[in-house]
Amino acid sequence: MKLNIEKAYGFVSAEAVKAYMPQVEESQKKLVEGTGAGNDFLGWLTLPEDIRPQLADIQATADLLRKECEVIVCIGIGGSYLGAKAVIEALSNSFEWLNADKPKIVYAGQNIGEDYLYELQELLRGKRFGIICISKSGTTTEPALAFRLLKTQLEEQEGKEAARQLIVCITDKSRGALRTLANKEGYKTFVIEDNIGGRFSVLSPVGLLPIACAGFNIEKLIDGAADMEQLCGIDTPFEQNPAAQYAAVRNALYAGGKRTELLVNFHPKLHYIAEWWKQLYGESEGKEHKGIFPASVDFTTDLHSMGQYIQDGERHLFETVISVAEPDNTVLFPYDEENLDGLNFLAGKRVDEVNKMAELGTMLAHVDGGVPNLKITIERLNEYNLGSLIYFFERACGISGYLLGVNPFNQPGVEAYKKNMFALLDKPGYEAESAAIRQKLQK
Repeated sequence: MKLNIEKAYGFVSAEAVKAYMPQVEESQKKLVEGTGAGNDFLGWLTLPEDIRPQLADIQATADLLRKECEVIVCIGIGGSYLGAKAVIEALSNSFEWLNADKPKIVYAGQNIGEDYLYELQELLRGKRFGIICISKSGTTTEPALAFRLLKTQLEEQEGKEAARQLIVCITDKSRGALRTLANKEGYKTFVIEDNIGGRFSVLSPVGLLPIACAGFNIEKLIDGAADMEQLCGIDTPFEQNPAAQYAAVRNALYAGGKRTELLVNFHPKLHYIAEWWKQLYGESEGKEHKGIFPASVDFTTDLHSMGQYIQDGERHLFETVISVAEPDNTVLFPYDEENLDGLNFLAGKRVDEVNKMAELGTMLAHVDGGVPNLKITIERLNEYNLGSLIYFFERACGISGYLLGVNPFNQPGVEAYKKNMFALLDKPGYEAESAAIRQKLQK
């Protein structure tokens, strides 16, 4: 993985970026020494090595589910499913759902859509399916609701004893509703460690079990993350440390008025990497009325919808482009005798060459239009490179949050909607809030 920040220097000077070096060094020390805000959630820092003893058990559990199930339902919300889905989507054939030879990974608990859940239950009716339920507490509304529905259906279809063998819970070590249920029913379990928050959990069993169930090599994923951990370490000089540079330049751009970061890809399989990244940075930095707003676009698709605004709209944007150097396959553009579409000038070229020129042309146009560009290049989409990319973004996020002056590891604002929802649903214990909200709605 390579980071290129040169196309940001027309908007912020190299000296301004380097001026962050002492703060970056201090932020790195806070992470490594555990002296910063949120230091009780730093288990992800050394996860690439710490998780290795569990990989065989995770793989064996995944192999059992793959052998027994036509469909595996991954239940979770936010960091409990986004990381796994990001890696699975990036590595899967784009039309994997047509492949009848492999178990399908589907998702639940990430919304409260009645039609979605009905259609999922209809899909699963008559099929042998398994459940991976991911929740530290077991009481988060969306996954808890989905788990109750699907557990009931699985027990009705397979019988309680057979269903027990097809349910895996990833939850707290010793407390919470899901841990209590798993112990009572005898479900296979993995632990979400207390010091790992959801958005930093993709390299734990939370992400690794679904990824292994999809048939991908979790050891190589961890190898990539482990190598990036070394590269981004506190002893690596700033000029060679991609996480330190990325954190510094994005904060320098933010200080210069660039308030929105677009994560851009030119490879459609990276869509959910961007969705995972948005949670990672939005939930980590959006505090105290501060923080870069994380957004994403899929190019060239979104050039035909958002391209006009990016080129000519308000100049509060900068872009971070993820470029995949080499696709897995080769498709050559054909020659056509009639040439009615006027594209014979492309005959014999790889489709990826066209895509790469679109990528370069877009970056040049956007920089000329006042949008700084950072560029991350990975050699190809595979487990090793995705592991590297994930750890890079996580490490940079920790540094960047401390540079911003916030706690990157809490999420106090997430609870606001829940309190209102519970009050409106008349949940016991929310009577005072319910009365206040209903009075407000009557005004």
